[in-house]
Amino acid sequence: MKWVRPGHPEYDETRKVFNTMIDRHPAVIARCAGPADVAEALAYARSHGLDVAVRAGGHSVAGMSTNEGGLVVDVRPMKSITVDPDGQTATVGAGVTWGEFDRATQEHGLATTGGRASTTGVAGFTLGGGSGWLERSYGFACDNLVSVNLVTADGERVTASAAENPELFWALHGGGGNFGVATEFTFKLHRLGPQVMAGLMLWPGAAAAEISRGYRDIALAAPDAVGGALVYLTAPPEPFVPDDMVGNLAVGMAFLYAGDPAEGAEHAEAFRALGPAVDLVDEMNYADFQCMIDDPPNLYHYWSADYHDELPDAALDVTVDAARHLPEPYSQQLIVRWGGAVAGPAAAGTPLQNRAAQWVTHPYGMEATPAAAQDAKAWVKKFRADIAPYANGGVWLNFVGDEGQDRVRAAFGEENYARLARVKREFDPGNVFHGNQNIRPAAAV
Repeated sequence: MKWVRPGHPEYDETRKVFNTMIDRHPAVIARCAGPADVAEALAYARSHGLDVAVRAGGHSVAGMSTNEGGLVVDVRPMKSITVDPDGQTATVGAGVTWGEFDRATQEHGLATTGGRASTTGVAGFTLGGGSGWLERSYGFACDNLVSVNLVTADGERVTASAAENPELFWALHGGGGNFGVATEFTFKLHRLGPQVMAGLMLWPGAAAAEISRGYRDIALAAPDAVGGALVYLTAPPEPFVPDDMVGNLAVGMAFLYAGDPAEGAEHAEAFRALGPAVDLVDEMNYADFQCMIDDPPNLYHYWSADYHDELPDAALDVTVDAARHLPEPYSQQLIVRWGGAVAGPAAAGTPLQNRAAQWVTHPYGMEATPAAAQDAKAWVKKFRADIAPYANGGVWLNFVGDEGQDRVRAAFGEENYARLARVKREFDPGNVFHGNQNIRPAAAV
């Protein structure tokens, strides 16, 4: 155990989270190397009356990985990774990032659905559900859980699996960090890579309306092995971007085929027919692809998201209009294709609502200064209001900031929320773990 307090030479770097908009000063950060350290940290918080936050990757856009004046249980030192290539499982500590996970499993040609940014922590991503490029083939990250070890608010060590504490295991498939501090995860893995057909395509923003419609129609007809998203962005000054596109609105597409690269090449051709100005889709290393859209550091972030059963032309017009007012140069707007295994048999075994949605719109407000960040926040909110007539009311909580209890309930639906609240009552009746997309304990019976 390492205790980091204000005045410690590592305090400022240790308290920093990826969203620069969040600048909080915990009273103490407990750098935990294992479950015993976690139990000690929680006991310290109880005895000193401190609020508790839990930090793994620190990628919570809402800043739920930290707090002001409380205790942060920091599990980043838990970096163990054990891959069983014969059993096709991986057991990892709660401090592992998806970049580390992917590199380890790809040594054996294995993967599971992971984060779209390699710096995202395995723990918070998975407990929130885990939406990634492979989800149409293998479901969310939580659908691939075999077991989770965690420490409860009173310091008890608990294992959750289909056979042991099954109700808790169900709750951990999207219910977030509401029930304890996860210290270890075991995942099932799938044969994939190391080489895959993947990459990015890019079109000038002037073609945004045409490309949006073309992408929608092709993606709807594509097999489940095709994963990806459409991205509206300001074209960056990269060597592969034509000079006349740099600094202007562009439409990008991320493409990944979860299968034989030769088959993937055939399916990429349909998107290629839309005539991209930049075409980087080729056979490449899967773990490298997983790093291709990593966020630049030190930006101010405000995100949101909505689910859609369909995206008619009118909805795409709203999206393209928002993209034409994109705050420059960092903010982005995503349209993520769902379907496939997202809505498959595993959906019934999780508390996540509206998994039959076909699309997710995901505006990313990202800027370099506090003033610009407020403009980006206003842009995100305006887009959500404009797209609302085409949304189905569902939300992915890992994609949004702190938008209140109504949005938390919308993520699960009333029946699942009530069931989660009963699990919360059993494992955290005092709501110690409230620094999250909070599920409040059900009333005692």
